[in-house]
Amino acid sequence: MGIPVRRPEELALMRRAGQVVAEMHDVIRAAAAPGVTTRRLDELARAVLERRGATSNFLGYHGYPAVICASVNSCVIHGIPDDRALEEGDLLSIDCGAIVEGWHGDAAFSMGIGVVSETAGRLLVAADEGLAAAIAAMVPGNRVGDVGHAVEVVAGRHGFEVVRDYCGHGIGRAMHEEPDVPNYGRPGKGPKLKAGVVLAIEPMIVAGDEDTDVLDDGWAVVTADGAWAAHTEHTVLVTDDGPAILTRP
Repeated sequence: MGIPVRRPEELALMRRAGQVVAEMHDVIRAAAAPGVTTRRLDELARAVLERRGATSNFLGYHGYPAVICASVNSCVIHGIPDDRALEEGDLLSIDCGAIVEGWHGDAAFSMGIGVVSETAGRLLVAADEGLAAAIAAMVPGNRVGDVGHAVEVVAGRHGFEVVRDYCGHGIGRAMHEEPDVPNYGRPGKGPKLKAGVVLAIEPMIVAGDEDTDVLDDGWAVVTADGAWAAHTEHTVLVTDDGPAILTRP
């Protein structure tokens, strides 16, 4: 069974959801600075959802308590916002989503807080380049393996590893749908891409070993060796004219 192909009216709603996510990202980027708590960033994201008449696909998902995931330094994904203040040199990853009339958008970004270390800076570059390479592979006739392979190649070129226990995904009426989209793969393998397919592509790149642990809160995924990580993501549509990013302003 192939990946679902979305109709134009469905894609219009996914674009609207994606634009809400893009606005959440913009607001958080502008506010994230030394001394600001991740709980405050969550509050700002909630305000965007309310202003835009959208709902969160994170809040309440299997009991998740916030509308954003805020992961700092060695936390790869799913960090719960709290009263910890960001510090100069931190590496912050934000993941969030929105629902508009039942259709989902989902995206993530990583950024440095002030001046970051050389390794953190390279991680940020690798995550952005990995996402760009994966998006470029989102063309009709390619397969999911081509997308994951593109991320893995970029990470390796920078001397980093990709996390293998977590991955991107299909998206539509639910935030997480089939197929899984790993950040590694064999070119030419996996489900075939065709115009109208939408996937959430999300590189997770680490400066150390790929192994991860889950903290006692049951959510935050951290590197087992304490190495830092970066996480990026866009919701991407395959078209005959090339990939279209639904979560870009």
